[in-house]
Amino acid sequence: MTEAIQIGNRTITASELISLLASYQMLPHLQRELIIDEAIEENSRSAKVAICTPEEVAQAKQQFYAEKQFKNEEDIQAWIAHQGLTPEQLEVIITRKLKIEKFKQATWGNKLESYFFQSKTKLDKVIYSLLRTQDLGIAQELYFRIQAKENSFADLAREYSLGPEAQTGGLVGPIELNALHPIMVQMLSSSQPGQILPPTRIADWFVILRLEKFIPAQLDEFMKARLLNELFETWLQEQQKQIMSAPPLEAGTRQQGEGDQPLT
Repeated sequence: MTEAIQIGNRTITASELISLLASYQMLPHLQRELIIDEAIEENSRSAKVAICTPEEVAQAKQQFYAEKQFKNEEDIQAWIAHQGLTPEQLEVIITRKLKIEKFKQATWGNKLESYFFQSKTKLDKVIYSLLRTQDLGIAQELYFRIQAKENSFADLAREYSLGPEAQTGGLVGPIELNALHPIMVQMLSSSQPGQILPPTRIADWFVILRLEKFIPAQLDEFMKARLLNELFETWLQEQQKQIMSAPPLEAGTRQQGEGDQPLT
């Protein structure tokens, strides 16, 4: 007998479910979660990921409730009912989230420092002043007026700059270097605070820059969590690419030991 699920007035068979997941573009998300589950299970068997203690589970519960803004037991039960879950399934969801964090830490925790130093030049932040125009003659005139201290950078940026920085007197940041145009990164990285850089062509603009402050990235707890997530996401995307590029098995064929492992 074909298994089916009832959603509202519609009965969906198992054979229809795959087609619906694909139509709603949900298969990649399902694939992602299955990859994570397999990795967690594999690492648990090899004892690479520590078992979740009751204290950790209790803390994870409180954090989950806070994120969902549950105020009381009624809120929790209403959310469970809305999601079509049982209390036991909610426990699995919370514990799984904790296991994922343990998997990340066990896999990449000892690589964070080296990864940080490899990425540091992109993570450093700057505060700078910017004035841009599409007219080279105007850009040169404004540069010399700033150099001669005839006008302040801020006043000229408010009057002449053609980007949103005009609203702040040319001031931009703090912003990470990796968010800037490569030419701007090179200019700001090689300058000193207070130094006014002459008009330089970047795309359709002639820009005048002045570095206000350089803010080195720090490997604090926030940065550790961010880099850990970056490494995790990079790994996960690579796993998905490998699955997508693998040749499909022919229908009716079976490889030795295939029944013991999930088909991907």
